[in-house]
Amino acid sequence: MRLLVIRHGIAEDRDEFAKTDRPDGERPLTDTGRRRMRRNARGLRRIVGKFDVLATSPYVRAAETARIVAEAMGIPTPEIVDALTPEHRPADLLPWLSQQAAESVVAVVGHEPLLGVLVSWLLTGHEESRVVLKKGGACLLDLGARPEAGTALIRWLLTPRQLRSLQS
Repeated sequence: MRLLVIRHGIAEDRDEFAKTDRPDGERPLTDTGRRRMRRNARGLRRIVGKFDVLATSPYVRAAETARIVAEAMGIPTPEIVDALTPEHRPADLLPWLSQQAAESVVAVVGHEPLLGVLVSWLLTGHEESRVVLKKGGACLLDLGARPEAGTALIRWLLTPRQLRSLQS
């Protein structure tokens, strides 16, 4: 299985949004975030080709990002997976990942610090982030036949700017 890890695009400022008294999970992407994410998604399409499954955190900014990626890839609506919210730990995603086909390319959209910790944990077995995923950035891991901590191989880690430079 290959796992494509995508951080959500640029969202509204956390402190400014907090003044609305709405939960942080409702914080959306900015216009710039949506525009750049469309370009990032075209870069992903070029480098990854297609993937079999797309899952997202239920938070608005991640769900918006996932819809943009799904549209660019021409795939169905993303699946909502609660284990991709920031308060979860990497191991919380394993039951869902284990249900995916061993030969599949699976993409997930979520948040930092969870995604950095997830990538590091899958690579090293330690829950301590050793990678930086910028907003709209992505990482591709090879998980082998079964996803488990400390067994993944990193294929690439790209910044949003690098993804945009790949768009076709």
